[in-house]
Amino acid sequence: MFDYGELRLLLLAIIADAPSHGYELIKTVEDRFGGSYSPSPGVIYPTLAWLDDMGYTVIEPAEGGRKRYRITPEGEAFLAANRAAIDELMARAGHRGPGGREGVPAPVVRAMENLKLAMRLRLRRGEMSEEASEAIATALDLAAKTVEKS
Repeated sequence: MFDYGELRLLLLAIIADAPSHGYELIKTVEDRFGGSYSPSPGVIYPTLAWLDDMGYTVIEPAEGGRKRYRITPEGEAFLAANRAAIDELMARAGHRGPGGREGVPAPVVRAMENLKLAMRLRLRRGEMSEEASEAIATALDLAAKTVEKS
Protein backbone atom coordinates (compact mmCIF):
# COMPACT_ATOMS: atom_id res chain seq x y z
CA MET A 1 0.00 0.00 0.00
CA PHE A 2 2.79 2.44 0.89
CA ASP A 3 6.32 3.02 -0.33
CA TYR A 4 9.08 3.19 2.26
CA GLY A 5 8.42 5.98 4.74
CA GLU A 6 5.01 6.99 3.39
CA LEU A 7 3.05 5.62 6.34
CA ARG A 8 5.27 7.69 8.64
CA LEU A 9 4.39 10.82 6.70
CA LEU A 10 0.70 9.99 6.61
CA LEU A 11 0.53 9.35 10.37
CA LEU A 12 2.50 12.48 11.14
CA ALA A 13 0.20 14.58 8.92
CA ILE A 14 -2.85 13.14 10.69
CA ILE A 15 -1.30 13.82 14.10
CA ALA A 16 -0.52 17.38 12.97
CA ASP A 17 -4.26 17.85 12.38
CA ALA A 18 -5.14 16.56 15.85
CA PRO A 19 -3.26 14.67 18.55
CA SER A 20 -4.36 11.03 18.35
CA HIS A 21 -3.84 7.63 19.87
CA GLY A 22 -3.06 4.50 17.85
CA TYR A 23 -6.61 3.23 17.52
CA GLU A 24 -7.82 6.63 16.26
CA LEU A 25 -5.01 6.63 13.71
CA ILE A 26 -5.96 3.17 12.44
CA LYS A 27 -9.55 4.35 11.93
CA THR A 28 -8.49 7.61 10.29
CA VAL A 29 -6.19 5.85 7.80
CA GLU A 30 -8.95 3.36 7.03
CA ASP A 31 -11.44 6.18 6.49
CA ARG A 32 -9.04 8.07 4.22
CA PHE A 33 -8.67 4.99 2.05
CA GLY A 34 -12.41 4.34 1.90
CA GLY A 35 -12.12 1.09 3.83
CA SER A 36 -9.79 -0.47 1.27
CA TYR A 37 -6.83 -0.44 3.66
CA SER A 38 -6.76 -0.83 7.41
CA PRO A 39 -3.30 -0.83 8.98
CA SER A 40 -2.78 -3.38 11.72
CA PRO A 41 -1.59 -2.46 15.20
CA GLY A 42 1.61 -4.34 14.31
CA VAL A 43 2.28 -1.73 11.62
CA ILE A 44 0.97 1.38 13.40
CA TYR A 45 2.66 1.06 16.77
CA PRO A 46 6.23 0.48 15.52
CA THR A 47 5.77 3.46 13.20
CA LEU A 48 4.56 5.60 16.09
CA ALA A 49 7.56 4.45 18.16
CA TRP A 50 9.84 5.55 15.30
CA LEU A 51 8.17 8.97 15.14
CA ASP A 52 8.64 9.34 18.88
CA ASP A 53 12.27 8.15 18.74
CA MET A 54 13.03 10.69 16.02
CA GLY A 55 11.51 13.48 18.12
CA TYR A 56 8.73 14.15 15.61
CA THR A 57 6.03 13.35 18.16
CA VAL A 58 5.71 13.29 21.92
CA ILE A 59 3.56 10.92 23.90
CA GLU A 60 0.99 12.37 26.25
CA PRO A 61 -0.95 10.24 28.73
CA ALA A 62 -4.64 10.04 27.86
CA GLU A 63 -7.76 8.52 29.38
CA GLY A 64 -7.76 4.80 30.03
CA GLY A 65 -3.97 4.61 30.12
CA ARG A 66 -3.70 5.12 26.37
CA LYS A 67 -0.93 7.10 24.74
CA ARG A 68 -1.82 10.15 22.69
CA TYR A 69 0.72 11.33 20.11
CA ARG A 70 1.23 15.05 19.50
CA ILE A 71 3.47 16.59 16.83
CA THR A 72 6.59 18.50 17.88
CA PRO A 73 8.24 21.47 16.18
CA GLU A 74 10.75 18.97 14.73
CA GLY A 75 7.84 16.97 13.34
CA GLU A 76 6.33 20.08 11.80
CA ALA A 77 9.66 20.85 10.15
CA PHE A 78 9.86 17.27 8.83
CA LEU A 79 6.35 17.64 7.37
CA ALA A 80 7.26 20.95 5.76
CA ALA A 81 10.38 19.40 4.21
CA ASN A 82 8.28 16.56 2.79
CA ARG A 83 5.21 18.57 1.76
CA ALA A 84 5.24 17.40 -1.89
CA ALA A 85 5.33 13.72 -0.87
CA ILE A 86 2.53 14.26 1.64
CA ASP A 87 0.37 16.09 -0.90
CA GLU A 88 0.83 13.23 -3.39
CA LEU A 89 0.03 10.66 -0.71
CA MET A 90 -3.11 12.52 0.38
CA ALA A 91 -4.26 12.80 -3.23
CA ARG A 92 -3.75 9.07 -3.68
CA ALA A 93 -5.69 8.36 -0.50
CA GLY A 94 -8.58 10.50 -1.70
CA HIS A 95 -8.87 8.61 -5.01
CA ARG A 96 -9.57 5.16 -3.65
CA GLY A 97 -12.48 3.17 -4.98
CA PRO A 98 -15.89 3.10 -3.32
CA GLY A 99 -15.20 -0.01 -1.26
CA GLY A 100 -12.37 -2.23 -0.18
CA ARG A 101 -14.29 -5.41 -1.02
CA GLU A 102 -16.08 -6.21 -4.22
CA GLY A 103 -19.56 -4.68 -4.12
CA VAL A 104 -19.45 -3.74 -0.42
CA PRO A 105 -19.85 -0.01 0.32
CA ALA A 106 -16.85 1.61 2.03
CA PRO A 107 -18.75 2.57 5.22
CA VAL A 108 -19.78 -1.07 5.70
CA VAL A 109 -16.22 -2.32 5.17
CA ARG A 110 -14.94 0.30 7.62
CA ALA A 111 -17.51 -0.68 10.25
CA MET A 112 -16.77 -4.41 9.87
CA GLU A 113 -13.05 -3.83 10.22
CA ASN A 114 -13.66 -1.52 13.18
CA LEU A 115 -15.67 -4.24 14.95
CA LYS A 116 -13.03 -6.90 14.23
CA LEU A 117 -10.29 -4.68 15.61
CA ALA A 118 -12.30 -3.72 18.70
CA MET A 119 -13.03 -7.39 19.44
CA ARG A 120 -9.39 -8.41 18.95
CA LEU A 121 -8.17 -5.64 21.24
CA ARG A 122 -10.74 -6.49 23.91
CA LEU A 123 -10.03 -10.23 23.79
CA ARG A 124 -6.29 -9.62 24.09
CA ARG A 125 -6.85 -7.90 27.43
CA GLY A 126 -7.76 -11.30 28.86
CA GLU A 127 -10.66 -12.56 30.89
CA MET A 128 -13.88 -10.60 31.03
CA SER A 129 -16.64 -10.61 33.57
CA GLU A 130 -19.93 -12.36 32.96
CA GLU A 131 -21.57 -8.93 32.80
CA ALA A 132 -19.15 -7.68 30.15
CA SER A 133 -19.49 -10.83 28.06
CA GLU A 134 -23.29 -10.57 28.18
CA ALA A 135 -23.16 -6.89 27.18
CA ILE A 136 -20.90 -7.66 24.22
CA ALA A 137 -23.05 -10.61 23.11
CA THR A 138 -26.20 -8.47 23.34
CA ALA A 139 -24.61 -5.71 21.24
CA LEU A 140 -23.45 -8.21 18.61
CA ASP A 141 -26.86 -9.91 18.50
CA LEU A 142 -28.56 -6.53 18.05
CA ALA A 143 -26.14 -5.63 15.24
CA ALA A 144 -26.84 -8.96 13.51
CA LYS A 145 -30.61 -8.39 13.72
CA THR A 146 -30.23 -4.87 12.35
CA VAL A 147 -28.17 -6.15 9.39
CA GLU A 148 -30.67 -8.92 8.66
CA LYS A 149 -33.57 -6.43 8.56
CA SER A 150 -31.77 -3.91 6.30
